[in-house]
Amino acid sequence: MKALFVDTAGWMTCADAADPAHRVAAKTRDTWLEQGGLFVTTDYIADEALTLIRLRLGHAAAETWWRQVDCSTRVRWEPITPARAEKARGLFFRYHDKDFSFTDCTSFVVMRELRLREVLTTDHHFAQMGFLLKP
Repeated sequence: MKALFVDTAGWMTCADAADPAHRVAAKTRDTWLEQGGLFVTTDYIADEALTLIRLRLGHAAAETWWRQVDCSTRVRWEPITPARAEKARGLFFRYHDKDFSFTDCTSFVVMRELRLREVLTTDHHFAQMGFLLKP
């Protein structure tokens, strides 16, 4: 089964119909699922996405999003273990010329470990690290 990493910005764009990239992101998501794909995300991203959706779209939207992704057999949750966090810290402090968030760095570590090249996001930081952005 082909896997697509989903970042906070990807979840948010798909959840927010007012986002300029919503239509194309939602189509990318739906097409991926129709083709039998799997989404990979992390507990750090879930924390960010749940909080951001609640702040921007409200409590009900956050609860709806959580119910959809938490019980989905098409979402694979990757935990940020202490070992992964340590690798992410290395990336975080190595790139002085970038403004990566720590969560970005944890995502980069997971994507590299799982050999994932594509990510559903609007965050340009993933492109800076050589990943392919969808949409």
